[in-house]
Amino acid sequence: MTTEMQEIAITEEKPLLTGQAEAKDAEAAARILLDQGQEHSIETPHGLLHVTLHGTRTTRRPAILTFHDVGLDSKSCFSPLFKFGEMQEIVKNFTLIHVDAPGQEEGAAAYPASYQYPSMDTIAEMIPSVLQFFNFRTVIGVGVGVGAYILSKFAIANPDSVEGLVLVNVDPNARGWIDWAAQKLSSVTSSPTEQILSHLFSQEEMSSNTNLVQSHRERISKASNLVNMELFWKTYNSRRDLNIDRNNSFKCPVMLVVGDQAPYEEAAVECNSKMDPTTTSFLKMADAGGLPQLTQPAKLTEAFKYFIQGMGYMASSCMTRLSRSRTTSLSSSYSMDGSRSRSRTLSQGSQGGQMPPSPSQTMEVSC
Repeated sequence: MTTEMQEIAITEEKPLLTGQAEAKDAEAAARILLDQGQEHSIETPHGLLHVTLHGTRTTRRPAILTFHDVGLDSKSCFSPLFKFGEMQEIVKNFTLIHVDAPGQEEGAAAYPASYQYPSMDTIAEMIPSVLQFFNFRTVIGVGVGVGAYILSKFAIANPDSVEGLVLVNVDPNARGWIDWAAQKLSSVTSSPTEQILSHLFSQEEMSSNTNLVQSHRERISKASNLVNMELFWKTYNSRRDLNIDRNNSFKCPVMLVVGDQAPYEEAAVECNSKMDPTTTSFLKMADAGGLPQLTQPAKLTEAFKYFIQGMGYMASSCMTRLSRSRTTSLSSSYSMDGSRSRSRTLSQGSQGGQMPPSPSQTMEVSC
């Protein structure tokens, strides 16, 4: 009798252990898939786009759609930011869609010499196909440099598809004659790699030849698709003016981000002056260089959380760096060096414990 009971106990224990192991294996596989992302080649009216999706593909909230800068791809441009520890609170609540410009993804084959690279307008027109492919009605766009310009074009043409924009190092202006002449001279005296690096990094970073500059110089110069990067760069330099003003601006909240010594600091300041101050926040980050998403991910993450809260999402999120003071700003600008920026600000004092500020209000940072 005892022997039979022991045998029954053993036979019942085996399926339980097997089930637990299978569940753990499935969970581990899901975590790996979530971290690495699902890569897709999406057909658009203007050709294929390489897109990487992270998350569950739930459409109850807008997806966060990113677009990278020239000389970078979605991984090198955004992985340090979206893999940052404090960013995981956002990542677990939103689906991430990382878009690579044509031929810019890692390992892409070089285009032939006769290839006609698509214009900035054409690339922006490819994005609706990405939303349709994943069945997302709206997105929150996050763009850097060239990607910020492209997402701006997309948002202006498709206002109902964009709930918010985070534009890092955006330049809304077409190249002027002086810029055009300088670019022509640079193309004679500098290699394409150095031209792209001068676009990405501040003069101080270039002069100091920081480790970040060195690593990107090596990566770009040895890239198998360097010719594609050159085409992307030339197309960006032929961009048209966005024609933004307070009466013809974005229909969604916008957060402008720039490093205080970034190559496009003046352009971002000028862009802010043309924007609707009731829907625009301006974030100038101290000691951030030309790529704040790589050098200051903690500060940018906190600002991004505030931005999303101002849109009505993640209301219970815990802020760890940004003070909860609510101020009304005439210029909707603020600085990440812990003090008020050089803006025309009317402070209403601190109201700790209040709801996060809307995108049109000033944020103060204690770092």
